[in-house]
Amino acid sequence: MFKLTTERLTLRELTDNDAPFILALLNDPDFIRTIGDRAVRTLDDARAYIRNGPVASYAQNGHGLWRVALAGADTPIGMCGLIKRAGLPDPDIGYAYLPEFRSKGYAVEAAAATLAFARDNLKLARLLGITSMDNDRSGKVLERIGLRRDGEVRLPDGAECNVFSIDF
Repeated sequence: MFKLTTERLTLRELTDNDAPFILALLNDPDFIRTIGDRAVRTLDDARAYIRNGPVASYAQNGHGLWRVALAGADTPIGMCGLIKRAGLPDPDIGYAYLPEFRSKGYAVEAAAATLAFARDNLKLARLLGITSMDNDRSGKVLERIGLRRDGEVRLPDGAECNVFSIDF
């Protein structure tokens, strides 16, 4: 199984065993407001989300969203990884964290490790990041790891987003 480590964190592929954590994360009001409602309301929904989203992406793209946990304690705190979205020419870096683990530098730490993996292991030429139009905090994370704001994009689902990029 894929594993990426930083000083304080461990990132690994999501599995069905992560369903309780995913259920909590995807129903956080801030997740729904800034990322979207994924209609995950039960543990079965969470398992289906994991299988049809991240696990399918691992198989199809060689990457996806990974579970982020505190190293040592193995406490799940969020997810971070690479997403290949319809409507974007390159993969983008995505992340979300439970409220009690925000503003502690974890998002920057995991995103920087993900960026390095995209550059060094996947040999991507370019990486994108998108945020909802009013999600300035997430935009600051992207800027801290080296992406720059390039403008706006409308995704196929109609969502308007800020778009950031970095060329390797």
